[in-house]
Amino acid sequence: WLAAQGFRPYLVEWDRPGPVERRFTLTDYIAGRLEGALEVVRSKTGRRPLLLGYCMGGLLALGLALRRPHDLAGLALLATPWDFHAESDAQGGLAGAAALAFAPALDTFGELPVDAIQALFAAIDPLMVARKFINFGRLDPDGPKAAMFVALEDWLNDGVPLAAAVARECLIGWYAENTPATGAWRVAGRPVDPGALDLPTVCLIPAADRIVPPA
Repeated sequence: WLAAQGFRPYLVEWDRPGPVERRFTLTDYIAGRLEGALEVVRSKTGRRPLLLGYCMGGLLALGLALRRPHDLAGLALLATPWDFHAESDAQGGLAGAAALAFAPALDTFGELPVDAIQALFAAIDPLMVARKFINFGRLDPDGPKAAMFVALEDWLNDGVPLAAAVARECLIGWYAENTPATGAWRVAGRPVDPGALDLPTVCLIPAADRIVPPA
């Protein structure tokens, strides 16, 4: 769709962590892989790109934008969380408990499996899966809404594991301790402070997102 509007989109495909990435932190991904990707795009196009991040990717994009604002033309954040305790700290408690429960798997495998991540999302609203498939059963199987449902489900279930250190930063740091909103989240030793960002930015906030509530 972006290409049809005249843009030249570059998509970061993370893939599952390999032997090197299993030792990665969020700093390695942001100050390492994302900065490298930005340099490749700049060298290929000779232009400052617009940077777009979705959900967790929005936080990674924000971290990159704060490090390299002069190499970007703008920032777009879609359904990107910031204050993880804004509406309720229940998710933080769940994430902290999950980090403890999954600790042996993180230590053994060096990553948080996709099934564990999906289980965490499902735990936020346990009946959501049943409701959405009941509603799907009422759709015309050959209609556009059914096609959109299948496409969305394929995308949702095509996740990748999180490297162990990244999983701990997200579950304990972001969710349980709310490090972004409290100013404690750091990338390469520097605080991630949106107030310090001097870059045209748009935030798209969904009205009824359970994983990233509007607040």
